Amino acid sequence: MSDVLAAAPHHAGHATEQVPEATKRRKRFGVATILSVLWLTAITLGALLAPFLSLHPDDSNADLKELSPFQDMAHPLGGDANGRDMLARLIYGARYSLFIAVLAVLFGVLIGGVLGLISGYYRGRIGNALVSLFDILLAIPQLVLALALVAVLKGDPTKTDGFHLPVVLILILALGIVSIPILARITRANTLTWSQRDFVTAARAQGAKDSRIMIREVLPNVVPAMVSIALLGIGVAIVAEGGLALLGAGVEPPAATWGTMIATGRASLDTSPFIVMEPVAAIFFTVLSLNYLGDAIRDRFDVRESAL
Repeated sequence: MSDVLAAAPHHAGHATEQVPEATKRRKRFGVATILSVLWLTAITLGALLAPFLSLHPDDSNADLKELSPFQDMAHPLGGDANGRDMLARLIYGARYSLFIAVLAVLFGVLIGGVLGLISGYYRGRIGNALVSLFDILLAIPQLVLALALVAVLKGDPTKTDGFHLPVVLILILALGIVSIPILARITRANTLTWSQRDFVTAARAQGAKDSRIMIREVLPNVVPAMVSIALLGIGVAIVAEGGLALLGAGVEPPAATWGTMIATGRASLDTSPFIVMEPVAAIFFTVLSLNYLGDAIRDRFDVRESAL
């Protein structure tokens, strides 16, 4: 009997030590997440510091025309068909690609987040009407919808007497509108779950207003899912901008995005495929990193009630 009593505290103490260790393992970032953060940090710093670097993305040099990578270490990524440094254009292309994608998704998060929060909290006519709107927008192919929005916002380019929005702003608005329904859907799904929890019911019982409950009680629990899907949305926006550039709806020269670099490099695809493959690789690694980071944020801040 004494042996059993002596062993009991040991087992209890061992069990209590397992919970913090399991939590620590769950919150530990993996190698893929660390590499993703490093890549995104490097791309972002390069885009922000590009004006302070000795880069000349628009200067043409006959010696750099279709120069293969690593033949000249002063231009390690070679030159395009017009003799422009590929490394400089990739860095400056990141400025436009990231700027357009991030602002478009922020616009989508603001509008879609508010609409998703309202449609998830109010389940009557307002919620049903908003859900129907989301379904209609999601039924339209995103690239087709974005191209139509760009065409409408640009207006008639032959008219010089009217007011014309900058192309970058048009792309931000078009991609932002396209991202609204998916972001609203994710927000609504999480709002439906959290608005039925006991602490929300208790807040209602205490006489709290709906606006306070949505902002103070529901929204903080929905934000992690919104951030996770927003990171994925930035990757989708970068790819969508590239698709628009291939269709001739990208930024106007001499400005360059990764999408316009792919579009202009198609003519040299047979002779110098690296002109296209380098911006494709930049898009691939950026989108992959955003996906890994979004999953890591979701796993880190996701509430597991069974572990409480």
